[in-house]
Amino acid sequence: MIRRFLVIALLAIGATVSHAQQSLPSSFQAKTIHTPEAAEIFVRWGGKGPVVVLIHGYAENSDSWAPLAADLMKDHTVVVPDLRGIGKSSKPEAGYDEKTQAKDIRAVVTGLGYDKTSVVAHDIGNTVAYAYAAMYPDRVERLVVLDAPIPGIEPWNEILLDPRVWHFNFHGPDAERLVAGRERIYLDRIWNDFSGDPSKPDEATRNFFAATYAQPGGMRAGFAQFTAFSQDAKDNRIFGQVKLTMPVLAVGGEKSFGSLQAVIMRHVATNVREAVVTGSGHWLMEERPAETVALIRNFLDSPDAGQTAARLAD
Repeated sequence: MIRRFLVIALLAIGATVSHAQQSLPSSFQAKTIHTPEAAEIFVRWGGKGPVVVLIHGYAENSDSWAPLAADLMKDHTVVVPDLRGIGKSSKPEAGYDEKTQAKDIRAVVTGLGYDKTSVVAHDIGNTVAYAYAAMYPDRVERLVVLDAPIPGIEPWNEILLDPRVWHFNFHGPDAERLVAGRERIYLDRIWNDFSGDPSKPDEATRNFFAATYAQPGGMRAGFAQFTAFSQDAKDNRIFGQVKLTMPVLAVGGEKSFGSLQAVIMRHVATNVREAVVTGSGHWLMEERPAETVALIRNFLDSPDAGQTAARLAD
């Protein structure tokens, strides 16, 4: 009987561990960097080799990059900040436009003693990454954008008509009151609508991220990311007058942006490689981590990043 109990207990522990929220490698260092734009940006970094900055999206934080960071750290220096207002970074009242956040990222890079890097981004991180590449083009060696629009870059106006993006205009004090104590319900709507697999992100991941947004000021700061979209759109139309020339990988989930991601980037960049992750929705790191990591690694390591098309099968 005791033996049987121990076996059951060990199986239960194993199940709990296997479904635990993924986090960045424990060997990563961590610090908070004060930026000239009045933010305190929490950043973790580790590994050795060419520097890669990973910029997360909304409804997540820097821990969403766990699968990619664990792989790249073998031969890259991986820098993973929390955007202002999210995770362990400060939550100032202002500064959520892409240009200000790009300056935050630059302060993180130089604050750690680095200069030129590659940049990988997802979701609203794409907006910050694009601004960063446009503002510091000679400091970005390669750019990867994962499954999200860029405000002001076509087909932006068409995307705004999609009823699933109502959250772009859901912000302000009343919205904060509505979701207070109900952050998980609000975020579930976003995770569910944009996932190709209803079970992803899993329960542990959802609970973890919901708790980070439930911190004091968390939803106000999260909503502020979307409040800034109108200004971002104006700035991006100006940025777009000079196209990016560094190699760009545009990755879309088959059940989300798909090949449209490359269409968007070709409006603003001259050297775009396209990739579609079969079977995935928007949450690529949760839905198809191995395939997505392989795509990004191959692009970063490839001596010829100017290929124009690639597609992953299941």
